[in-house]
Amino acid sequence: MKRKYHKEPDLKRVNSKVILFNNKELTAINGYCKKYSVENKSQFMRESIISAVLKKFSDDYPTLWDDSQLKLFTKY
Repeated sequence: MKRKYHKEPDLKRVNSKVILFNNKELTAINGYCKKYSVENKSQFMRESIISAVLKKFSDDYPTLWDDSQLKLFTKY
């Protein structure tokens, strides 16, 4: 019996972007993938990029207080 996978249309990967690397960058990426046994480089790069984007969004998220006011709530 064949399985049917129901994916949300918005999650289907239909858009592409091209990234160009210089020789040193590519050597570093290939070395990392070999050292840590990364089998799917596309998935690795996609997850790395999205992680960086989400972290930046989280860091830039507005708060009720600025940094100097937040220090009032922390102990030494």
